[in-house]
Amino acid sequence: MKNKNQAPGKNDLRHRYHTRIIANVVYSALVAFLVEIFLVTNISMLAGYAEEARWSNAFLSMANRFDTVIVLGYVLVGIVIFAVTFLILQEKSIAYISRISDAVTSISEGDLNTTVEVLGDDEFSSMASSLNKMVEDIRWLMDKERESERTKNELITNVAHDLRTPLTSIIGYLELLSGKTELPPEIQKKYIDIAYAKAKRLEKLIEDLFGFTKMNYGKLSMHVGKVDIVKLLGQLLEEFYPNFVDRNLSYELHSNVPAKVIDADGNLLARLFDNLINNAIKYGADGKRVLVQIHAGDEVVSVSVTNYGYVIPADELPLIFNKFYRVEQSRSTHTGGTGLGLAIAKSVVDMHGGTIQVKSDLDGTVFTVKLKVHFDVNKENFEVAQ
Repeated sequence: MKNKNQAPGKNDLRHRYHTRIIANVVYSALVAFLVEIFLVTNISMLAGYAEEARWSNAFLSMANRFDTVIVLGYVLVGIVIFAVTFLILQEKSIAYISRISDAVTSISEGDLNTTVEVLGDDEFSSMASSLNKMVEDIRWLMDKERESERTKNELITNVAHDLRTPLTSIIGYLELLSGKTELPPEIQKKYIDIAYAKAKRLEKLIEDLFGFTKMNYGKLSMHVGKVDIVKLLGQLLEEFYPNFVDRNLSYELHSNVPAKVIDADGNLLARLFDNLINNAIKYGADGKRVLVQIHAGDEVVSVSVTNYGYVIPADELPLIFNKFYRVEQSRSTHTGGTGLGLAIAKSVVDMHGGTIQVKSDLDGTVFTVKLKVHFDVNKENFEVAQ
């Protein structure tokens, strides 16, 4: 059934336009016909009366005999009346077409602030609406291009900074180790450990940057299969056990079902929750525990990861998923990551058609992910895992 609010299709618009033209033609012809009848009747009556009264008038005499010249005169008058009436009826459309033409000229000259008021619901209004949408799309594409250029420059700046910092430290410690001054074994080991930690951080940054770039520039294909999300989260938490011990943290996993299979890319989901758990460990040390909760419904699965450490300021919450964004307290080498973990997490959620939200207060910082149980794989960059 066609929605009443749905915009009329091209065939409907064409039919309405043709109907209006035909109506104008019929109306113009009717006006011309009535005027012709009026003229013929009155002139004929006048000619007959003149003949009876024996008036001497050549025009009336010819009119009474319906001379060919008079007939042609009637036809000419009818054509003129028809044309004038038709032009008057079409004047509004002609003026509207002129406005659309002027707008097209302005747009072609680069004025993208030009719009045409949409009047009525015929082909011309549809043309004006399409023109406005085209201008809006062009503006959106240009804004997106500018944003892409700005993002690229920002990416280069941030990457250069984040690569240089650990690289400078590695070079510095290696120069100390290779210098002429003999260092005690314990100092050598300390410098080697620091250089190794910096190298691992560098590796993590490059890995995150590579993954983020692939996701955001459409270079990553999803391999969608059946994934038990309860089992996946259990395995990830076990893998993080040494990290929990190192930070003196405990963890809890609560689920309303013993197992829940959903359609998803298992590797990408692992990366998503890996980043969220890793984030909770880094910034939740003061809270002594991390809570992971799963609530599975028939259509949607909700997963929340809660830490009870540092409260994120309210004004920073909207920025938390931006690439390279880190809250001020996390900018130390002890907790500061690459600034890409949460951006990658959001990209994974978006690729699965889900949502991710965060709230932070004295009751804890909670990241909540909602994913569809049944995922549509009929998309260009999706593959069904065998």
